[in-house]
Order: sequence, then C-alpha cells, then structure tokens
Amino acid sequence: MTVRVKVCGTTSIHDALLSAGAGADALGFIFAPVSKRRVTPEVAREAGLAVGPVVARVGVFLNQGLDEVLRTAEAARVSAVQLHGDLSSLYVREVARYHPVLRVLRPADLGREDVLEGLSLPGVTPLLDAPEPGSGQPLDWAALRDLFPAGAWLAGGLGPGNVAEAIRVLRPAGVDAVSRLEARAGVKDPEQVRAFVQAARRA
Repeated sequence: MTVRVKVCGTTSIHDALLSAGAGADALGFIFAPVSKRRVTPEVAREAGLAVGPVVARVGVFLNQGLDEVLRTAEAARVSAVQLHGDLSSLYVREVARYHPVLRVLRPADLGREDVLEGLSLPGVTPLLDAPEPGSGQPLDWAALRDLFPAGAWLAGGLGPGNVAEAIRVLRPAGVDAVSRLEARAGVKDPEQVRAFVQAARRA
C-alpha cells in the first residue's frame, strides 16, 4: 500500500514548489480566518498552477458557511476540500457534491454514531487529527488502533522522526503534516519537508 503524503499550511509558490519537488502528493492551503497560515484564493490558485495537475491541492476550512467554502474552493481551483469543525452530515454531503472531501475527526469523534454516519457518504474520506490542529502534539496511535477507520488519513504532530511509526501502527491511507515541517509559522523548512516525504515513503 502506497501512503499518500500531504504537506499542509502552504502559503507561497516557493513552498508549493519545494513540497512538490520533494515528492508530496498533495498541498494544503488554509482558508480558515483564525489560522496564522491563512492564504488568499489567488495565492493558492497560482501555487497550484505552478506545481501542475499531478499534485493535489486541498482547501482547508473551519466552520465556514457553505457558500463561502464553495466560492473559495472554486476561486482557488482546489482539487479537494478539507473540513474541520462541528458540521452536519447534510453540509458535508453538499460540499461532496462538488469536491472530494477530507472530513476531519478528533479522537473523541471515533465513537460517535452521528459523526461516523457522515463518513459513509460518497467522496468523503475521514482524516484523524489532534484535538488542537497545528499544535504539533502527536496522538496516542496505539490507543486508537482498534478505532481508526479503514482508509482514513492521519494528521496531528507528524514529522520526519515519527511518521514511519504512525504508519506502522495505524496503516493510514495518507499522512498530513504542518508545524513540524516549518522554519516558522507559514514558512517551510526544506530539509524537514524532504525528510518527512522520504520517511513516509520508506514506511
């Protein structure tokens, strides 16, 4: 099984090209107003054009209105949408009519029927993240082994030093990292990005 690798929190064309050159399968562009890594749709679109169609471009949203998500995703020309927050299955289903969706879950969500019900929608893939996304705190993978949904992606405190272990324990379909790949918030560290992609590939 080949694990897909996403580098999130991309804020510039320079960093988009860096991650694509390192072998990332996907780039994440954050549109949530609360994020210090927030980008404009214009920057995301230009970065996407720079890396070409082989690399997926994922727009990241947090509790934003449906119209705003769809308009921004269209303007940024993303190829998928990542949804954080307390959202109804109806909302997720509506977004999934237009874009493949990575639906973000926290560990506490894994036992909730109402949340898991929304994951069975066509075009929706679960992504398990830490309770505080971007905190750099890894999850307790061993404790989650029996609950981790088949085919789900994994985020939360991943970096070059621990991604292989996370993949070994949970066997995710994809891995996603931000804070451990940065020189400072919103600026990638080239060595860390390359090391992360290589470690995920070797795992």
